[in-house]
Amino acid sequence: MKIKILQFEIKEADFEANKDTIESLISENYKNTDIIVIPEMWNLGYALTQLNQLTDEAMAKCYDFISRLAKQFNTNIVAGSIANKTEKGIYNTAFSVARNGALLNKNDKVHLVPMLDEPQYLTAGKDNPNCFEVEGMPVSQLICYDLRFPEVARHSIMEGSKVIFVVAQWTTKNLEHWRVLLRARAVENHCFIVACNSVGRVNHSNHMTNTYAGHSMIVHPSGEILIEANDGPQVIECEINIEEVDVQRGNIPTLDIYN
Repeated sequence: MKIKILQFEIKEADFEANKDTIESLISENYKNTDIIVIPEMWNLGYALTQLNQLTDEAMAKCYDFISRLAKQFNTNIVAGSIANKTEKGIYNTAFSVARNGALLNKNDKVHLVPMLDEPQYLTAGKDNPNCFEVEGMPVSQLICYDLRFPEVARHSIMEGSKVIFVVAQWTTKNLEHWRVLLRARAVENHCFIVACNSVGRVNHSNHMTNTYAGHSMIVHPSGEILIEANDGPQVIECEINIEEVDVQRGNIPTLDIYN
């Protein structure tokens, strides 16, 4: 399964500019690709104070856009996450779309980031990410800060996931945490980790300034980093063999205690 990660700078409060970036990058990188991955909160970035006025309702515009791209370019898209308004609040919602445009999965960020004021503007999801399939491959998708909570990843592993996609806007301040935690989740769950981060220095609407770290990567179930991006806009790609998950789990059968 060939995977490409699109690491780019998200323009705050500018849905159209971010759509243009994503469409351009996918049009340039879709060939010979099974799955394309994009970052967290790509529709508006962390324009938290403006979300109530600007954000998508029930994922409508964002899903239609990603679905069109998936069909047009014949690729599965792990569509990062978006600010998503519902009648219960505004959520940070991850989703994935199949080649035919069908919705494969959606889940809300469970743990909101106090350091970024997320709890003041967003509603926390109640359910851990579930396992779903991309062309027969069991996977799950978690969002940024949820990486710090091993039980969030383990939930989908116990449902059968062999790949965890992590979509993020992770800052340079905690870059080494990012690198360590991604490898830790791979090692403890004997799974592939496919992590997509954003880049760039952003002055946010809530008067915070953050620099996003990049360093998107794909980690083998053994913990080996197969490929890692730098700290600027970049597209990285790697082919994974899902059978290597079973080999790793057979060599070190720590998950057998759950059987």
